[in-house]
Amino acid sequence: MAEADRERWDYTPLERVGPLRFGMSVEEATGAMLTRGCTADAVVELGTFGPFKQLRTRFRRADAPWYHADVVTYYVGPMGLTCIAVDALSGPQVIYEGIRLVGRPPSELSDELTAHLLSTDRSVEITPGGDIGSQDLGIMPRVQRAGDVLLTRLVFGRPNDWANTMSDCVPADEMLGHY
Repeated sequence: MAEADRERWDYTPLERVGPLRFGMSVEEATGAMLTRGCTADAVVELGTFGPFKQLRTRFRRADAPWYHADVVTYYVGPMGLTCIAVDALSGPQVIYEGIRLVGRPPSELSDELTAHLLSTDRSVEITPGGDIGSQDLGIMPRVQRAGDVLLTRLVFGRPNDWANTMSDCVPADEMLGHY
């Protein structure tokens, strides 16, 4: 999707990504996305995390193919919405402090994010995939293929009592490759 055609969402670390607030129920998140003209797949149970069920919902623009997901949301029991993944190719552009986070070459985002983290006295952290991320900001960039190019697919999370770090917070299927 062309950059100019992407919806623009703001990011407030550990609180919200666009219309989605961490802690929302599946029903609240689905309602927020439906008002934006998205369609939702059925809620899928991914398994359990301790005593709690882990759920997933995929959202896409109404005109997108059924197998595509622009935004994927993950929930854990009573904590509600705990993780949000935004597709590099067609998801909304998420902006934090003037930094475009989605659909960029990983090296460009790493350079800009590193400069921001250092200028705000935050730790520069290396994700399991080798990218620059931040526990303080609740972001873990992942890569997604776009033909022969890699672009950033952002995973946003809010670790809490159930997950101590962003790596703990991110569901296993987000650690896989995306196309």
